Amino acid sequence: MIQTLFGPTPEKSGGLFERLQQAVEKTRSGLVDRIEDLVQGRKEIDAGLLDELEIALIGADIGVRTATEILDAVRDKVSRRQLDNAVELKTQIRQHLLEILMSADRPARSVDGEPEVILVVGVNGTGKTTTIGKMAHQLQDGGRKVLLCAADTFRAAAIEQLEIWGERTATEVIKQKAGADPSAVLFDALQAARARKVDYVIVDTAGRLHTKSNLMSELDKMKRTAGRVIPGAPHEVLLVLDATTGQNGLEQARQFTETAGVTGIVLTKLDGTAKGGVVVAIARELGLPIRYVGVGEKIDDLIRFDPESFIQSLFS
Repeated sequence: MIQTLFGPTPEKSGGLFERLQQAVEKTRSGLVDRIEDLVQGRKEIDAGLLDELEIALIGADIGVRTATEILDAVRDKVSRRQLDNAVELKTQIRQHLLEILMSADRPARSVDGEPEVILVVGVNGTGKTTTIGKMAHQLQDGGRKVLLCAADTFRAAAIEQLEIWGERTATEVIKQKAGADPSAVLFDALQAARARKVDYVIVDTAGRLHTKSNLMSELDKMKRTAGRVIPGAPHEVLLVLDATTGQNGLEQARQFTETAGVTGIVLTKLDGTAKGGVVVAIARELGLPIRYVGVGEKIDDLIRFDPESFIQSLFS
């Protein structure tokens, strides 16, 4: 449900696709331009070329495992004489990357008759609360009624930040004082959402390290609370990752998936890094879909992720 409400996919909107192209410019320069430099003027595929290509893939934070798999598939085609032109390597790599992203891509669950509950998790500094504000803005623009839940009671500033986004997007925020039980805040928010016939409840949680067992237990309690008030909730658990952290972000995603049941990724700050290949590593190693990518600081700089558009923006 959420995927169909967040506006057109990039390939269906010239403006969105152009912004995505701009956002991946650093990654494209480090990966695709590097591939083109390596194959330029070369007719044959030899071991040296493949080694250099593997280094380029790893440098874009696609990951050692994924890069090795891609190059092993290429070597297999070369040995079978199904691939003997260096120029065709770019096409082969592009296809492999797309297949990996497509294999992990799946729609969010549809929810009928109840507000859809989206739990947003992640460590501090990834842009979690800002992402929530941008999500609320897009849903409101789509004619949906949204309620924000300030369940990050650990920091008073977090509640204030969410309230600012609430005012900016004309979205109601349910809150309690700093230090309150996050599950109690969530309970109030869900009761209010049902009474007001809200379509979406987006829940801000405390920025926590996946290594902090008490905070992760708190998150588990919130999930149980949501399920008691609204059967099946939370319907999405979105992990916000900072793209500039590269492989460190992948480890965060792995730990959060094990402890918080993450169903999708929001990758922020894609425009500020050459490590955008981490989206491929996440898809390959965790099987998690990328739901959205942040491509700037403006309120509409959150784009629904589409594998074909992402790969096209890299290789065009």
